[in-house]
Amino acid sequence: MSVRVRFLGTGSSAGTPQVGCDCAVCRSDDPRNRRSRASILVEAEGVALLVDTGPDLRQQLLRENVRALTAVLYTHFHADHINGIDDLRAFNFLQKQVLDCYGDVRTGKELEERFRYCFLPPDPAWAKPSLRMHHLDGPREFGPLRVTPVPVLHGHLQIFGYRFNDVAYLTDLKRIPESSMALLQKLDILILDCLREEEHPTHINVTEAIALAKEIGARYTYFTHMTHDLGFASLAERLPEGMAPAYDGLQIRSAG
Repeated sequence: MSVRVRFLGTGSSAGTPQVGCDCAVCRSDDPRNRRSRASILVEAEGVALLVDTGPDLRQQLLRENVRALTAVLYTHFHADHINGIDDLRAFNFLQKQVLDCYGDVRTGKELEERFRYCFLPPDPAWAKPSLRMHHLDGPREFGPLRVTPVPVLHGHLQIFGYRFNDVAYLTDLKRIPESSMALLQKLDILILDCLREEEHPTHINVTEAIALAKEIGARYTYFTHMTHDLGFASLAERLPEGMAPAYDGLQIRSAG
């Protein structure tokens, strides 16, 4: 069964253009170089799963005309992946129900502490986000989508990537444990962290991303979570066959 992925955002924590920067990528007229904070929407047969709620979430949802969510999945608790959480209130209004959120134990605790008001009993007027946190410790079915958390290392911090049937989303990583590599076999599409040219202590750079993509061996790989160090066109033209940079608004489908 085919899985549709919409790239809501493909940028790093600073976004592109970056505030105060006059580099060629930040001044580029190519819309594919305008990157909001990284997030995707995964859809299949009426199920819609949002991955992360970055600070650009409202604009992303409006651009893509998203009107319903089944659940929200969190990769980890860093600000560029959670600080748009208040914009989930729109779905409480639209769907008239509490919205379920999923992540690892620490991410759940961080969300419940930082945004405690979101996890209190729902307000009858939906005057604040009304969310319910669940801790994922293994695969879970959302209709036709089998969601498998894939632990990866973001520096020394263990966070989640996710596999959705034959599609995997791995952002903010430096290393993939062998046990998690076993969860990434026979992928049709891999979406992978690719921060910048230079090496970084908690993310993979272009060289590492290409090598890791070859090792995993998906039919096609899209790179995301990119800084203004990477221009879309110049990166695209030098990537191996079967690899490409993603961009905000890109929609892809797995072979199914």
